Amino acid sequence: MPAPNEALLISGRKQRGADALPFKIVTGHGVFVMPVFSKATRLTLAMQEAEVVEDCYTKQGLTLGVQAVIAFKVGDDHESIAAAARRFQGDQGQMPTLVGRIFSGHLRSIIGSMTVESIIREQQTLADAIVDASKTEMARIGLAVDSLQISSIDDKGVGYIKALAAPHQARVNQEAQVAQAAADRESAMAQQESARHQAEYSRQTAIAKAQFQAEIDQAQQTASQAGPLAAARAAQEVLAEQALVAQKNAELRQAQLIAEVVRPAEAEAERIRALARAEADATKLSAEAAAAQDRIALDQAIIDKLPEMLRAAAEGLQGANVTVLDGAEGLNSVVASLAAQGMTMLETLRSGMRPEPAQPGNAVAPINAKSVA
Repeated sequence: MPAPNEALLISGRKQRGADALPFKIVTGHGVFVMPVFSKATRLTLAMQEAEVVEDCYTKQGLTLGVQAVIAFKVGDDHESIAAAARRFQGDQGQMPTLVGRIFSGHLRSIIGSMTVESIIREQQTLADAIVDASKTEMARIGLAVDSLQISSIDDKGVGYIKALAAPHQARVNQEAQVAQAAADRESAMAQQESARHQAEYSRQTAIAKAQFQAEIDQAQQTASQAGPLAAARAAQEVLAEQALVAQKNAELRQAQLIAEVVRPAEAEAERIRALARAEADATKLSAEAAAAQDRIALDQAIIDKLPEMLRAAAEGLQGANVTVLDGAEGLNSVVASLAAQGMTMLETLRSGMRPEPAQPGNAVAPINAKSVA
């Protein structure tokens, strides 16, 4: 059975028909081959390469060294396989050599009709022309060209190609320099922008670090002060409790002093005041009693003396020239006047005042009155 890129050629049996081939072509499937009577050989259908290196003369008479690579293979149809089998079945290694010779001739012919400038600028056109020119010959030997690539063109050190490339190279260099300058400028701008961004980022980072450090310092300071503050608060609370205890003790002591000292002192003072009031009342009562007794004694003495006084007053009236009017009423009035004088003297004596002795002639004023019958 042939491989996918092979054709099996079976010979030995006589083929029928006028156009019958001397061998049978089998591709894509297997076939039974009778030993002795038939012989089977293989023809490669794989892609192959042929290299062409040729010195060619241009239309301008300049010599160019051209190097090309041709990719080819045996055609897939039975006619191409049969044509290739007739020529290369005995030695398939001759295919690249023969293909190279065919393309060398067409390459020289076509380059001879072109200038160096067109050859350099239109390499694909050149390759297509060579392939088109070689198709008939290649088909005759059962081969098909897949592609042709011109790999290099050299002017053999003349410098023509280099001279042609000089203006373009200068323009390219100038454009490259301009592009490089623009790139450098953009790079510098980008670097400056990057530097500004980095500076701004550094500034923001420094500010953030400073803020973080300030917060850390504040937290550490708060933490370091927490102990003393707690101790101070505890001490304040202790002092407050001690003050409350002291106040309670003071109040208790005050209550004790009041109970032990003030209340007894007040009670004692009240007792003393009561005794003093009692003594004062007793003294007052004694004095009042004494005074009453003295008044009583004085009144008694006066009473005892009153008849005597009235008698003296009466005796004084005896020698007086008294005219009593209105009869008995007038006399009663005189007696009543004498009695009133006696009571006045009694009150005066009671008050501690001694009255002056009455003069006989002044005891009762002379009265000139007519007696009424």
